[in-house]
Amino acid sequence: MAGNDSVEHQNPLSQTAGSTLALRVLSALVLAPLALAAAYWGGSIFLAFWAIAALGVLWEWDSIIQAQDRKTVFAMGALTILGSALLWEFGRMVPAFILAALGILAVAALASGSRRKWCIAGVVCAGMLLYAPVLLRRDPAYGLNAILFLFAVVWATDIVAYFVGRTLGGPKLAPSISPNKTWSGAVGGLAGGVAGGVGVALLTGMVSVFAIAAIAAVLSVATQIGDLAESALKRRFNVKDSSALIPGHGGLMDRLDGFFAASVVAVCIGLVREGLDSPGRGLLFW
Repeated sequence: MAGNDSVEHQNPLSQTAGSTLALRVLSALVLAPLALAAAYWGGSIFLAFWAIAALGVLWEWDSIIQAQDRKTVFAMGALTILGSALLWEFGRMVPAFILAALGILAVAALASGSRRKWCIAGVVCAGMLLYAPVLLRRDPAYGLNAILFLFAVVWATDIVAYFVGRTLGGPKLAPSISPNKTWSGAVGGLAGGVAGGVGVALLTGMVSVFAIAAIAAVLSVATQIGDLAESALKRRFNVKDSSALIPGHGGLMDRLDGFFAASVVAVCIGLVREGLDSPGRGLLFW
């Protein structure tokens, strides 16, 4: 009888949370292998994977900001991203950046009113989402390791923060931006991100474990800042999810906000230390 009572009086909110978690897990089981496979193959496949992701993010961004001319703005932004990606693939880096700059100017001309700056920001962010991981992966010796390290930090941060926050609760991290995020989740996510990064470092033979732990901590914090930034954007435009594309997760922006921020920070570290020739080494070896 006690068992039956527990079933009959289950909290509907718990049931909803359980079904949402199941959807999140199933979606991750589909998306994570695709991302890993694209990272393994590298080259044109990796570029195409992130070009598609960038276009999806751009569409969601333009939909969130509710630009009246979002179809036209999106079309110009998409042409800019795809055109520069193709030029990049054929080794025409300077023309790719010139086209990107011209495309941003065209978006600025096409967009209207107070949403112009948001339309420009959308193209810039989508382009950075494409180029940051591609630049890291193109390191011939350490590109794959760099991407695996980045994945490990971001994914571990997200997963551990989610479960620690739900389990421990406590003071809110930024209630005016994202009411569900807690300090316990943030600290747990940081610990998880560092553990994930160090784990990849040990598996791939990187010896500077303490330096890698520090870099992983920086990228974990960037991941969480990216998540909060996207939450602030959605709150600014009164939107719950960027879209309903990914069951249990929302849209691409909801899944890639942290990765976007971490990948930009990671590639900047790599470029500053080793330049275009070996940004992966610049990120991983100290």
